[in-house]
Amino acid sequence: MKNLKAFAAAMSAVASVAVVGHAFAADSETIKWALWDWDKTAYYQPLIDAYQAKHPNVKIEYVDLGSTDYQTMLSTQLTGGADDLDVLTIKDIPGYATVVRAGQLEDLTGYMKDNAIDPAAYSGLIEQITIKDKVYALPFRSDFWVVYYNKDLFDKAGVAYPTNDMTVAQYDELSRKMTSGAGSDKVYGSIFHIWRSTVELFGILDGQHTVVDGNYDFLKPWYERALQLQSDGIVPDYAMLKTSNTHYSAPFFNNTVAMLPMGTWFAATQIAKVQSGESKSTNWGIVKYPHPDGVTAGTTIATITSLAVNTQSSHKETALDFLKFVTGPEGAAIVAATGTIPAVRDAKVIDTITAIDGFPKDENSKAALTIEKGYLEMPVHPKAPQIEVALNRVHDSIMTKNETVEDGIAEMNKTVGNIIGQ
Repeated sequence: MKNLKAFAAAMSAVASVAVVGHAFAADSETIKWALWDWDKTAYYQPLIDAYQAKHPNVKIEYVDLGSTDYQTMLSTQLTGGADDLDVLTIKDIPGYATVVRAGQLEDLTGYMKDNAIDPAAYSGLIEQITIKDKVYALPFRSDFWVVYYNKDLFDKAGVAYPTNDMTVAQYDELSRKMTSGAGSDKVYGSIFHIWRSTVELFGILDGQHTVVDGNYDFLKPWYERALQLQSDGIVPDYAMLKTSNTHYSAPFFNNTVAMLPMGTWFAATQIAKVQSGESKSTNWGIVKYPHPDGVTAGTTIATITSLAVNTQSSHKETALDFLKFVTGPEGAAIVAATGTIPAVRDAKVIDTITAIDGFPKDENSKAALTIEKGYLEMPVHPKAPQIEVALNRVHDSIMTKNETVEDGIAEMNKTVGNIIGQ
């Protein structure tokens, strides 16, 4: 942590002597940044410090709207005509769709072009939040799915480690090789956490499907796969995981699962738990998410946190410049220094993350942080919250075998079709 603080301080120092690339008025200016969980988020203060050092006439004040109902609180204030919020943090895709539909976010399309902001730097995410050819927010944080694996279990089994280019079939074969024992000595090759995303989202990696289309026939082989692995004892039983309220980290911490597909957000937790002694999986690594046949290695699932500018802001020019700073390479370096994965990941950012004490030092783990393309778990759609509820309900029914795969998918098609048609 000392290293992280030192890096953040260094970034602020560098910023303070950098040449100012934006011409502000000589008078001081204050902009307000809407966000949540100020006290629990490591990167807010370093970002503000670095920007203010670069622009001493600008003061950035935060407005913490809380995490529980953040998007609702934000929408309420914007609907009330709040012109005292300038920079807006966008927490999720349903919330993004809501404020865009209400006309509350500044169109960034022209600004991106004028300032040579390259959408390619965001690994395909910009295209997925584009609405009618316009972009209203830029991501500054992006977690994505990888595979965590226990090197000691692989060494004990005499099986080669997973790689950064595995098809789903190859991953499943490896999972079978790594499954052994029974009872208290049981080691599972892999695990599906109870979230529907762990089963369904392999189906959207081809770029041809989404979970908001209303037709879910493409999910049939993925549910059949999950149920077969469960039946064969390669992964823990879904019902057992749910009724016991088992967190996905527990089997990995306890050396009872060889591979864990999970988001990059888990890395910081794993590092901390190894240091505290809670995680017994002390010799570990990560590799890229498995991909279906015909899909490029490094294609994965992503979640994002973005910044936008309030259309009612009285300080749009400065707010836009702060947005550009946070969502660009300079902001990415600062976010990475706190152990968080930024949306823009160049070589320097990757080096910063992998240099953190406790991060695996093998080259495959480092390479796993570079992705080819990330597809959003939940795409932009006005009915996303209702669709989520419907899909979760059927997922639970299929995985507990209270409903066949065929009947479950038919129910998804009907229920979501009705939601979309409303």
